[in-house]
Amino acid sequence: MSDTPDIGREDAILRLQSAAMNASKVRAWFAREVLPLEAALMQFLRRSLSNRSDVEDVRQDVYVRIFEATRREFPVPVRPFVFAVARNLVIDRMRKESIIPIEAVADIEIAGVAGNEPAPDRNVIAREELTRLQRGLELLSPRIREAVTLRKIEGLSRQEIAQRMGISEHTVDRHLTDGMCALADLMFSDPSELRSKG
Repeated sequence: MSDTPDIGREDAILRLQSAAMNASKVRAWFAREVLPLEAALMQFLRRSLSNRSDVEDVRQDVYVRIFEATRREFPVPVRPFVFAVARNLVIDRMRKESIIPIEAVADIEIAGVAGNEPAPDRNVIAREELTRLQRGLELLSPRIREAVTLRKIEGLSRQEIAQRMGISEHTVDRHLTDGMCALADLMFSDPSELRSKG
């Protein structure tokens, strides 16, 4: 019976040491994977939040949520996870504050409350994303833009695109890959950084 307290104490010490090692791994991963995204994250938050004083608070909330999530497992890929957390926190904050940005009030349909329509904040976010997407499409080279438009908007197959554009399916794949990567860059970074490939 005298051994039981020592065994319990040893287990507690081992658990504390294991937790410290795990926390150390999480901190190292966080510094390596998440902190380099801070500039893009701050830009996203400044663009998304109407109250500039909330930017630092929401960034901290993003970091807390990410840190808590990584205690269970490391998210892969990291960048989309970080921006999904940030977007969800922005939407939650807008809902709590019941703020409808002025852009939303300009459109009477958005300002109205309808049963099955998305919330005003989602409409505003969707409009901003569509505007950025349209700008991104304009920045693509004409051939890449044509391939992306034919595939993603008109719904043509790669073979149909190749026939219409007079190029090989391999070239269509390359145009689509380059175009979608450039558009993804636009959605998560500064629009001036968008690469125009082709």
